[in-house]
Amino acid sequence: MNGGGVDEDNGASGSTPPRSCGECSLCCRVLRVDALRKLGGVACVHQDRAGAGCAIHPTRPAICRRYRCAWLGGSLTEADRPDRLGAVLDVVSTGTAVQLEIHEAEPGVFDASARLQAIAEVWRASMPVRVRDAGDVLDADRPYRVLMPGGDEHRVRGEWTEIRRPADAGAATSAPVRRRLPLLERLARRATLAVRRWRVRGYRGA
Repeated sequence: MNGGGVDEDNGASGSTPPRSCGECSLCCRVLRVDALRKLGGVACVHQDRAGAGCAIHPTRPAICRRYRCAWLGGSLTEADRPDRLGAVLDVVSTGTAVQLEIHEAEPGVFDASARLQAIAEVWRASMPVRVRDAGDVLDADRPYRVLMPGGDEHRVRGEWTEIRRPADAGAATSAPVRRRLPLLERLARRATLAVRRWRVRGYRGA
């Protein structure tokens, strides 16, 4: 995830010089690392207490070595390093599609950041953008939002989704629509959450 140093293959391709994490170690707190039994939103025990970086950088897990956030991969500008934005951005596969994930370091970062909102507007033209904070990831009702291509915004909390559509006829926003997951999807969701909790039992932060 972060090394505090230069990896040989961690930059964008082409003539752009490869990027290194430098002083940024936000992913070490925001993201889950199964190899270290650490939940997302919990500081890694191997973060260098004297500053940024990884105290076990030469022997860090393979997942940390392979990880490339959108900034490290060259998809954002130089100024958009995660610790400066207050969020880690990833392009992830959801099985049948891809979406941009914005992992806020703290709740409210996205709403307070004009730059994050501008990035989201660009990316949502071609894929959904999901925004969530690094709060209690085991909270079944932990809210998040999905900014959809076309302008819709889905605000999800537990089994309920509030759909906000673009303004009509000069109105600031159209009236939101609340929808609950169908019964079978609710049951599947609850089963998935139970399995997830079982899998991460004993993790740091669980």
